[in-house]
Amino acid sequence: MLKLTFCLRRRPGLTLAEFQDYWVNKHGPLVRRLQPALGMVRYVQVHRLDTDLADGMRKVRGAPEPYDGVAELWWESEESFRAARRHPEAREAGRLLLEDEAKFIDLPNSPLWLNREQVIYAGSAC
Repeated sequence: MLKLTFCLRRRPGLTLAEFQDYWVNKHGPLVRRLQPALGMVRYVQVHRLDTDLADGMRKVRGAPEPYDGVAELWWESEESFRAARRHPEAREAGRLLLEDEAKFIDLPNSPLWLNREQVIYAGSAC
């Protein structure tokens, strides 16, 4: 499996609640609609919890401010990822997604990268 991880920071002027609402209720359905053109097999949104527990853990470790969320997208293989990107429908889907992302994501401050997971412990719940 090939995975794209996208660590999201919201655009200035948006509250965390506004960001998360747009992401799940507007952008999520758009990704779902464009999925066939993109050729991905899984899409997950990981929403940050804004709690004192999370702040406490961050402060104890001296960690930086958290991301507002993480998007995870999977393809069967690098070959399937490359194959999907060759089609005009995928390029158009990518354009539409980027256009929408610019409405709620601080793109210059939101890193993304392709990766492969190395499962160390999956547990029985996974």
